[in-house]
Amino acid sequence: MATTDAHTGAHDPYRLDPADVRTPPTTFRGRLRHLGPGLILSAAVVGSGELITTTALGAKAGFVLLWLVIVSTAVKVWVQMELARWAILTGKPALEGYAQVPPRIGRVSWINVLWILMDGAKILQRGGIIGGTVAALSLLFPLIGEPLSFPSLLTWTVITTASVLFMLRTNRYGVVEKACFVAVVLFTLITVALALGLPLTPFGYGPGDLALGMEFLIPAGTLGFAIAMFGITGVGADEMTTYTYWCLEKGYARWTGPDDGTEERARRAEGWLRVMRLDVFVSWLVCTICTLSFFVIGAAVLHPQGLVPSGNEMITTLSRMYTDTLGEWAMYVFLVGAVAVLFSTFVASTASVPRLWSNTLALLGVFDWSDRAARERWIRIFTMAMPPVWALGFLLVQSPVLMVQIGGIAGGIFLLAVVVAVWYLRTTEVDRRFRSNALLTAALVLSSVAVTALAAYSLLDTLGVDFGG
Repeated sequence: MATTDAHTGAHDPYRLDPADVRTPPTTFRGRLRHLGPGLILSAAVVGSGELITTTALGAKAGFVLLWLVIVSTAVKVWVQMELARWAILTGKPALEGYAQVPPRIGRVSWINVLWILMDGAKILQRGGIIGGTVAALSLLFPLIGEPLSFPSLLTWTVITTASVLFMLRTNRYGVVEKACFVAVVLFTLITVALALGLPLTPFGYGPGDLALGMEFLIPAGTLGFAIAMFGITGVGADEMTTYTYWCLEKGYARWTGPDDGTEERARRAEGWLRVMRLDVFVSWLVCTICTLSFFVIGAAVLHPQGLVPSGNEMITTLSRMYTDTLGEWAMYVFLVGAVAVLFSTFVASTASVPRLWSNTLALLGVFDWSDRAARERWIRIFTMAMPPVWALGFLLVQSPVLMVQIGGIAGGIFLLAVVVAVWYLRTTEVDRRFRSNALLTAALVLSSVAVTALAAYSLLDTLGVDFGG
């Protein structure tokens, strides 16, 4: 009998049962119909990193760091893919894998401890996402007081947080996927269209600007922005970790089934791994296009005017990207789009982080992760408790750009631990036949080296080491 919930009939995504296996699609069109986890990640990263940090970096540095945009989105994909492959083959989420990496500290590993510390810093980043959403809403409809005044920000913080809590009161995978997708697609289309249309405006750019951006330089005064951008744009360490949970809840591991050592299971696993790789590729493509668009707009429109987003004026400054090219009416279009993309990021974070903390409690022995009722109860508790904490962080700090940058630096440091975990789990738990592809292995090696170097650089820079830049 398949492992279904007695009340809802839904399958338990964290339990592998032979009765749940499903033949993978063999055509490209068939694989497209089974995408989803990567689209949730696109919704999560486009709002925070691309809209805030990447645009601010373009405004500060101009086109000279365009190369870093491409590197920061492409270099992490192979680590993400390897971790997801392990999760699908074993049916276990990332934090359980991290707990296996020595040296261990009690029930967990040093990587789990590092994750707990990193997520503390991420509170500021998530507060920054809420802050961006709230600031845009305050400019559109102040409700109480002047736009961006504390009464207006407080009112919209309460409304925004309450609406997300209501939407995710069940925190089901399908709800998250539907809530994120439409908003991101719409805003992405608007942003890409504006970036491509800039050459027709007074803030145009040409081949010379793009060539300058590919000279692999990091100008003085942009190190903090550059490190934060690498940590937060594309798929970061926390998104890589979360992606394994979404892959399991989508059904990739359940449809693959438990490892019974048969050739049939191996072929089935490879089929669902192909679906996962396509899912990763589509997510990477969306993130890269969006990141390049935001950076180019910041470099072409804001940089020549000396406008760098900061504090609660971030949304107002970013709206100049639109008003300076299309007119005052475009500010309102931008604000609606900003609300959509940042709100979708807020939703994605509210859906994912409670899963990670619940799994952490289970690893520490608070409850049994295989007990579905207990697992979902803890996820609901964290879902209701965490967003108000993030919102309070915004109200106390009220600097979305700084808050997102701090979270980005923390994420860059944690990338190093994820790389260590990926290689350990690949060596100890992934059958040789699934890691025999020389091209994928070479890409993973290059990705790991780049991530390790930049994560170490981030750590040393955070500790105050002067690199002379």
